[in-house]
Amino acid sequence: MPILTALLMFLLLAAFVVIANSVRIVREYERLVVFRLGRLVGERGPGLVLLIPVIETAVKVGLRTVTMDVPPQDVITRDNVTVKVNAVVYFRVVDSRSAIVQVENYLYATSQIAQTTLRSILGQQELDELLSEREKLNQALQQVIDRQTEPWGVKVTNVEVKNVDLPQEMQRAIARQADAERERRAKVINAEGEFQAAARLAEAAAVIGKEPAALQLRYLQTLAEIATENNSTTIFPIPIDLMGALTQALQKKA
Repeated sequence: MPILTALLMFLLLAAFVVIANSVRIVREYERLVVFRLGRLVGERGPGLVLLIPVIETAVKVGLRTVTMDVPPQDVITRDNVTVKVNAVVYFRVVDSRSAIVQVENYLYATSQIAQTTLRSILGQQELDELLSEREKLNQALQQVIDRQTEPWGVKVTNVEVKNVDLPQEMQRAIARQADAERERRAKVINAEGEFQAAARLAEAAAVIGKEPAALQLRYLQTLAEIATENNSTTIFPIPIDLMGALTQALQKKA
């Protein structure tokens, strides 16, 4: 009798475990890929899903967007500069059946495709393009990776290149180039200022040449500015013609 009771309890426990494994609650952002005796029969969910005990098995797949960091990759650009580049990939499963049946591990496979594509696409660019045309490269990476993951039911929505790490010698070379460019711009601006000042002086000289009185007015204005300063000594030059006229007048009186 105790043996029969124990056997009955074991059977009840086994039945409870089987029934519990046959009842699945699937969230809104998940799907169950169901196999019946090893054959794919479709996907189920969301909500309450009942599986035939022993005969049916299921694999749960998430449908939310996955953010995956691509580890730093050594990339040799077209102009033979070695840089380290990392990126981030945003993707989601749009066909859960293909994500389970067509590839063994779609997360790992997508990561490997992203790494190889990053090296391939960026290796075709020059360093200046890699630094300045980031948006164009992001679009190219997204299109290439998405095209390769499409058979797996994975949709790549966005790819962003995060950091481009340059060697120390290249950073110093770029800094020297930037300093030279700033110095060139400063010299150009200075030359343009001198040219404009010379043009204005030439115009002023032309005006003074036509109107001698303007020179006298400018002379008086300069004297007035000098007189405003404290503790200054002002010397008034006397024209030679005026001295000659005074000398002649004195000789006549004598």
